[in-house]
Amino acid sequence: MSDKEEIRKRLAELEKEIAETKKRLPAHSVKPPVMMDLLALEDERDELLAKLR
Repeated sequence: MSDKEEIRKRLAELEKEIAETKKRLPAHSVKPPVMMDLLALEDERDELLAKLR
């Protein structure tokens, strides 16, 4: 598998994880660990998108 294919595969996994994490966010009183998970996932996604460009 090429690097680009691996990056795209990981991006798809990250999108699923981000969606699942967002579902865990309550409407009020967001828990810091959940928010930190979400931010870490989004940061990794952004880094991979930058590599694809």
